[in-house]
Amino acid sequence: MPDSVQVEIIALMPTQAGCAVFLGDGSKAILFYIDPAVGLSINTVMSGQKMPRPLTHDLYMLTLQAFGASVSRVMITEVEGDVFYARLILEAENEIMERKIVELDARPSDCLAIAARAGAPVYVVKDVWESLEDRSGLLKQMRNAQSGGEDFDLGE
Repeated sequence: MPDSVQVEIIALMPTQAGCAVFLGDGSKAILFYIDPAVGLSINTVMSGQKMPRPLTHDLYMLTLQAFGASVSRVMITEVEGDVFYARLILEAENEIMERKIVELDARPSDCLAIAARAGAPVYVVKDVWESLEDRSGLLKQMRNAQSGGEDFDLGE
């Protein structure tokens, strides 16, 4: 595993274009934007809601379980402009095959929705983490605006 920083989802905020996701390590927060459907999927798990029917990410988890696979971790590997790239690392072992580790290219938003369901850790490659601006101030501003009805500029 490359040198990395473990992060958690610290906030999901609705925006005009979708959903802002803040990831943090306790001292810094980074931000990227995801589509509203994936934001809803992540929020459903984080808020402990149970949907009457499985969402797409729930179906993915059920499929993994059926094949004896589990989510090991998520790694956000690079950023090009506003586009983030991630890898979903799976482990599988069943009666047909020996232990196997599989690494898949995936959107960070889908990775977060799956990791939230699996309770799997999320990491950011250290060089990527250090290259990204700390958005803790923006998160605080958004939370204040949300509670007080003020406007704020996301700089999307």
